[in-house]
Amino acid sequence: MEAELPWFSALGADQRAAVGLIVQSGIRELVRWYREYQAGDGAMPPLRHADLFGTAPRQLTSTITLQQTVSLVRMAVDTCERRLESMLGESLETPGAREMLLRYAREVAFAAAEVYARAAETRGAWDARLESLVVDAVVRGDGSDALASQASALSWEADRPTTVVVAEPDLAEASPALWRRTARDHDAEIITGRQGARLVALIGGPEDPLPVVRALLPLLGEGPVVVGPTSPGLAAAGRSARAALSGIAAAVAWPEAPRPVLASALLAERVLAGDESAGRALVDLVHRPLAEAGDLLATVSAYLAHGGTLEATARQLFVHPNTVRYRLGRVAELTGLRPADPRDRWTLQVAVALGRLRAGPTPL
Repeated sequence: MEAELPWFSALGADQRAAVGLIVQSGIRELVRWYREYQAGDGAMPPLRHADLFGTAPRQLTSTITLQQTVSLVRMAVDTCERRLESMLGESLETPGAREMLLRYAREVAFAAAEVYARAAETRGAWDARLESLVVDAVVRGDGSDALASQASALSWEADRPTTVVVAEPDLAEASPALWRRTARDHDAEIITGRQGARLVALIGGPEDPLPVVRALLPLLGEGPVVVGPTSPGLAAAGRSARAALSGIAAAVAWPEAPRPVLASALLAERVLAGDESAGRALVDLVHRPLAEAGDLLATVSAYLAHGGTLEATARQLFVHPNTVRYRLGRVAELTGLRPADPRDRWTLQVAVALGRLRAGPTPL
């Protein structure tokens, strides 16, 4: 093994010993199998898989790859074929023994594949449970060390930019492997979990997650797909999760919303749905900058009151329509909302009304 398998010498002493025991067990089982066949009625004796790999520690499946195991089996079979006479002794019948060796090698190969398949299923089930725990912790806003430890077990760097995406997938949901492969094609990592009927995905890596989310759209249903704000790390991703979950609940109020849609584009709907954090964000991002920018709040209020008519707004404010047009351009620069756009105008109206409510006198 040291001469023909370069990877074998790189193993630790305990691992090399375990591999040696596996090979010895395989050769002993071959001798037993052949002699039992010779002493029987010609029927193929059962092969005890447990005798082949039962001595192997489970950790070997993560240390030695399936390809390396195939190389090991091939080398062992070649060696046994060269030394059949010394192995089987007086019970040797060369033609029959060589045929039995080929059958035995096939059975060993299938047994090895079965061991690795079980290990892969176990790891997959464990990773799925761990992913669900991480997603649940992020949704709850738990930024403890336990979250970082669980994420580390999934090879997730806790300080990478993280974005939460919420969607309502089809019943025939794509496999986690397909999610991961699609994300990695865009230099990103993904962790998914279910929250009721909704799919919650954590996307790590890119500052701008929209290209990754668009690539994932074919794996989702026809419903809305809401993207929360990008957080600097996993511990702070609870804010992104809250925004995305609030957005998916309010998205029904905007049937024409694009897919995917940013949670920040649904602030007005989220306010109507009772999201206090969305109300604070709308006031901070829209009403307060306008109120602090001189005549812009008064201009927007007049423009909204006159149904978006420049001339009527200009007459109320005693200014030229070009002045109104310039001020509305400044509104778009400050808030990202274009007053001439019907949807943005409605968002401005909700923001202005909410700002007035918060600035008004406290009710008795």
